[in-house]
Amino acid sequence: MTQLPVKLEHGGEWVSLKIDLDEEKIVIPEPVSAEIKIKAIDDLEEKKNILIISTKKSETIKLASVPKVLQLLKRAIIMGCTAYRLTAYFMSPAIRGGVMVKDAKWEKGAIAVLKTGIWFVSKEKQICIPLDEVSGIELTKREVQGRENEVVQISHIENEEVITSFVLCPLTTLQILFNYLKDTTKDLDVLSGELDDMSAQVAMLVYSGMDTHAIENMISISNKKIESIYDKLIEKGLVEVVMTRREVKLTTKGVRFVNESVKT
Repeated sequence: MTQLPVKLEHGGEWVSLKIDLDEEKIVIPEPVSAEIKIKAIDDLEEKKNILIISTKKSETIKLASVPKVLQLLKRAIIMGCTAYRLTAYFMSPAIRGGVMVKDAKWEKGAIAVLKTGIWFVSKEKQICIPLDEVSGIELTKREVQGRENEVVQISHIENEEVITSFVLCPLTTLQILFNYLKDTTKDLDVLSGELDDMSAQVAMLVYSGMDTHAIENMISISNKKIESIYDKLIEKGLVEVVMTRREVKLTTKGVRFVNESVKT
């Protein structure tokens, strides 16, 4: 059993203590006094230097520590918790914003799909792709050691950039993984006919980087009409508001100021 120094949230405060970790459990001493079975864990999230561990009994534990300690914890949890898991090769991240990542390479490890994220685990790294940030999953071909191989391509959004990762494993397993990931992220799909052509066109123009004024000019629609389309896209969860443009009119004081300015 390995002893690890951490800070753990308890009673609204962060408490410094040392937890015990082995392949089967995490033992937390006083003032928490708890034992968590690794197999009882069904989700793991990482936010900066904080791990959020969730169990089947809806228990949630938040702890923080140095990167080396967090790596040990993540590996133990991901490899032993309740999850869809398989051994595979992965390259993540492979492409960032349409550009190949320098020194990207295939790594042998495990893929684990938890409630909120897809985890890639190797000797050197643990990478998580949040499921609610997955923008695309597809079967495609990729050259590996001079041969074309079927791979699963996973794209997700990170800091407003599209990040692409690849997973390589035997073909039958690959198809199972693809189907599982598609089913897990199906809530992000837009059904055929759910959007009219105009709304779909606006969504594509937003994706291309156009602002509201440019979209209005491009497809010759009024501000009132595009606001109506935005409302529809917001309702469907396809866009979010980043800035509200205000319309103003001059007050009497404003009119007086303009008139006096023109005179001078």
